[in-house]
Amino acid sequence: MTTSPAAALTAMRAATPLVHCITNYVAMNVAANTLLAAGASPAMVHAAEEAGEFAKIAGALTVNIGTLSPPWVEGMVNAAHGSRQAGRAWVFDPVAAFATTYRREVAARLMDLSPTIVRGNASEVLALSGGDGAGRGVDATDSVAAAEAGARALATERGSVVAVTGAVDFVTDGTRAVRITGGSELMPQVTALGCSLTCLVGAFAAAVEDPFDATIGALAMFAVAGEAAAQDAIGPGSFSWRFLDALAAVDAASLEAGGRVTPA
Repeated sequence: MTTSPAAALTAMRAATPLVHCITNYVAMNVAANTLLAAGASPAMVHAAEEAGEFAKIAGALTVNIGTLSPPWVEGMVNAAHGSRQAGRAWVFDPVAAFATTYRREVAARLMDLSPTIVRGNASEVLALSGGDGAGRGVDATDSVAAAEAGARALATERGSVVAVTGAVDFVTDGTRAVRITGGSELMPQVTALGCSLTCLVGAFAAAVEDPFDATIGALAMFAVAGEAAAQDAIGPGSFSWRFLDALAAVDAASLEAGGRVTPA
């Protein structure tokens, strides 16, 4: 890691990057508010007719397959092509890639477009790496530890940074690897926070040259904000709005605090 999470946050906020988010219906509002609170600028553009063009002017692209349909898939593919042509980073969130034949086919098609970063839960990463996962719907029932070997292999094979998120996050580029602690047990009880994290990874990737460092910075920011929001929350409802406030309040000093990011 050459750029610390604190330096990555400073760079992201200085850039106020425009992040092209193709995400699902459930996540759009939450993801947009997450990026605004963190210091980035969201754009929810998914139509095939404009996604490829828009991806070339955005700082980074994020693609989430949560609510699939053929027209949206064409928008995703066009955007990935546009992002690559412009030399931008793009982040893939393979939501429930294990669940149906259609999802597996779409995930494979998008993986062939060389995402810079893949962010998923353990079951999703296991599915992409060819392992046997035990996902249920969009939820992971596998542990992050169970997906670490598959994440390393996938990163090496595809040349992507792979982030497996859960109680303890794992990030690898096939050579380097870290674990990130923090967050709150309330986070899985609030819809679309994982999807929003993918968009935040895109914001950091737009401003930080090394996608490995960018991913760590985004995940560390989420972990710090989750811890802070949980302190006074009495349940998932009060946690959800406190989390946005906590994201906005995260600063370089809070990310400098040691112990959250450790070599794996």
